[in-house]
Formats: sequence, structure tokens, C-alpha cells
Amino acid sequence: MSIKQDTNKNDNIHHLLQMGWSTHFQTQLERFSNDGLIPARVIGVRKNSFRTSNGKSEWLATLAGKLKHSADGMYPVTGDWVLMTDAVISRVLVRVNALSRGASGTHNKQDAQPQKGQIIAANLDTVFIVSGLDRDFNLRRIERYLTLVYNCGLNPVIILTKADLHHDPEHFMGEVEAVALGVPVHLVSASDETGLISLEPYLTPGRTTTMMGSSGAGKSTLVNRLYGKTVQLTGAISTHVGKGKHITTSRDLIMMPKGGMVIDNPGIREISFWEVDKGIEAAFPEIEKLGLGCRFTNCNHTHEPGCRVLGAVHEGEISKDRLENYRKMKRELDYMSHRQLKSADRVEKERWKEVALKIKAIKKRR
Repeated sequence: MSIKQDTNKNDNIHHLLQMGWSTHFQTQLERFSNDGLIPARVIGVRKNSFRTSNGKSEWLATLAGKLKHSADGMYPVTGDWVLMTDAVISRVLVRVNALSRGASGTHNKQDAQPQKGQIIAANLDTVFIVSGLDRDFNLRRIERYLTLVYNCGLNPVIILTKADLHHDPEHFMGEVEAVALGVPVHLVSASDETGLISLEPYLTPGRTTTMMGSSGAGKSTLVNRLYGKTVQLTGAISTHVGKGKHITTSRDLIMMPKGGMVIDNPGIREISFWEVDKGIEAAFPEIEKLGLGCRFTNCNHTHEPGCRVLGAVHEGEISKDRLENYRKMKRELDYMSHRQLKSADRVEKERWKEVALKIKAIKKRR
């Protein structure tokens, strides 16, 4: 290899590292080193194409036919690392993690549960949960966001925007810290740069964050302020209903001038779960801890005698609304867990049924 080729290789690796490349992806790439495939990151998804970048160049890519109907669910999303040739994506590298939710469509349908999942973004270091200190502010919704993020095994950070609307925004910050135990909470004001400076550690070179929140919470405005100029469209908030318009309609990965990447997301109306992990335990640690001391091991914290959680509510240590939100999400996650186990059992039965039929066919041929 010549000095020029070696320099070009090092330069390419440097740009990939700036985009979040790691040994996790390098190990996968080495298995295809002789196939002439180029690694790139998906920075935008459109209807029939994908914007990809290696940190130095960008391509508008299409998807190889074999991936369009992939059974393993590895359809590219924003934040994915892919291997491509001639602007055609032929492989999606295994993700470090992914932010997913139940696909929308159950809004206002009582007891409805999502029937499929939707991956919002992949390979993330942080998730910014953005809430405006206006009509958007809702502690129960923040608890729900936290549970969703924890279920995906990701690190949440809460950002309270529009702090300049109040004389005492720290009061809201205290309320959030009381329900988001151990989670960093930051106040951001349109008239003060202090809040923006506090977010810089999350946006160092190679790190990726994505934003979640309602329409009008200030996600795109925050992206613009972090960038230093307008890169995302923003819309006015309706004074009648206090809600924003869906100005952001796609998920794009934006490289910040000082390093780091941000994936802006359209506003979310329905916070439906899909992943079932230990999110509820992480979002409500004090309830889980008190529950270990209940008289009955299967205590539902509703009316059972000797319930430590109900005792804490009576003493004012836990709010009644917080407990009710916990119970509601617990029911949802238990239902989903049961359904997933049932589906897995059905798949296993169908697999063995297919094996039995093949054995039967072989015996008949004999």
C-alpha cells in the first residue's frame, strides 16, 4: 500500500468515527472485506430512497431487492449502518440498539394494543425527551416516555423547553426530577444560552442522540439553536388548542458543527409500547422497591392488606396519580409480554408441526 493510499484509508476511518463508527461495526465489515462493499450511515429515509453518508460524501441510495421483504426486520432506518455498492444498500449491519414503539393507529381506541412495532432510530447514545413548559407539560406523559426509552435499553435525558414563559421554571424542573429519579433534566430558554451549553456533553464527535416529544414541544427549534442557524422548519403553536403542527415529517440525522449528531423526529401523539424489558422498574424504582415489602408477593397495589405502596401513597410519599400511571403501564406491559410469549409458543408449535409433516412424507416415500 502506498503512502497516499494509507493516508486515504486513515482519512476515511476518521470520517467514519466522526459518524459514530465503532469496533461493533468494524468486526462485521471485516467479514465482507473482499466484497467491495462501502460502509455508510443512513442519515435520512424517504419513500423509495435513503440518504447515506460516510462523513465525507453523501449518496442517495436505493434498497437491494432481497432487503425489501426481509424477514429479519432489518429494514434500514435513520441511524443504521449499511454496506452498499453503486448506491445500492445490500446489507444492514447489526444494530447496537434501537428506539422503537408500537405502531400508531390505536389512538382513542379503548384497551387497544399495537399489532406491530415501529423502529424510530438506531444506534443511539442518548434520547432527548423534550417537553415544553406550556400546555404540553405533563408528568404522566414524561413517565411514559421514560418507560418506553428504558424498555429499549437506552439512556434518557429530559429537556424542558420554553423556560422563559415562567418566572420560576425551576419549580417545574423540581417536579420532573421527583418522578424521573436519576435522570438528567435541563431547562432551555429562548433568551438564555445556559441551557444549550449544558447539552454540549451529549453532542461530542461520534455521539448520536434523537429527540422525542409532542408536536410543538420545541424539538426543531432546539435543533436550530444547537446548530446555530435554521436547518429544520418550525411552525407556530395554535393559541386555541395549544398544540403544534407536524412541521417535521421525516427523520433526518443532522451533523452538528461542533460534533455529534441529532435525529429530529415528528411529534408523537401515541406513546405505545413494543419492547418489553425492565422499563417499568427503571422508571418507577421507588414503587418497585416498596413492592418488595408488601405482604403478598403478587400484590397489585390496589386494595390488598399490608401493601407498602398504598401505605406510601397514604403518607404522601408517592402521589396517587403516579401510582395509577404505574398500574396502567404495568397492565399494558404484562399483556404485551403474555402475547409475545404466546406468539413465540405458536411459532415453535408450527415449526415442529412442519418437521413432523416432513418426517411423515419421508416415511411414505419408503
